[in-house]
Amino acid sequence: MCHHSRHARCGCEAGASHPSHTLEHHHYPGHDFPGRLGVRRPLRFLAWKLGLSESQVTEFASVLNGLKTERAQAEVDDRRAIALLADAAESEPYDSAKPAEALRIRTQSTERVQQKVIESLGRMHALLEPEQRVRLAYLLRTGALII
Repeated sequence: MCHHSRHARCGCEAGASHPSHTLEHHHYPGHDFPGRLGVRRPLRFLAWKLGLSESQVTEFASVLNGLKTERAQAEVDDRRAIALLADAAESEPYDSAKPAEALRIRTQSTERVQQKVIESLGRMHALLEPEQRVRLAYLLRTGALII
């Protein structure tokens, strides 16, 4: 059963019997986030699930913002790489340097995102108490949180 006053946001009705409503089905502010880390809803989700203090929430916001920024840059890099691949496809004669540059851009972008994930998880680890780390690990293992 839903435990918030805005049941319409998730399509639930107060007291409704729904297949997804199990004993584990609880709602929290911003529960309908798409799974990728941003700043607002995932932050509320983590604050709720991990029981973060105000100071932890502030630091987590910074960590999540850094991840969001790096992923946005990766999207820009990917668009640049796609443009290079398209240019190579239409060029006459074929220019193999363009696809090579596209792959270099994609590889470097992926490495930067991976490094940011490692750094961010380290920052999260340092901010959390042992029992909060266990909850974070559970969220990661179950796929409820994807970083």
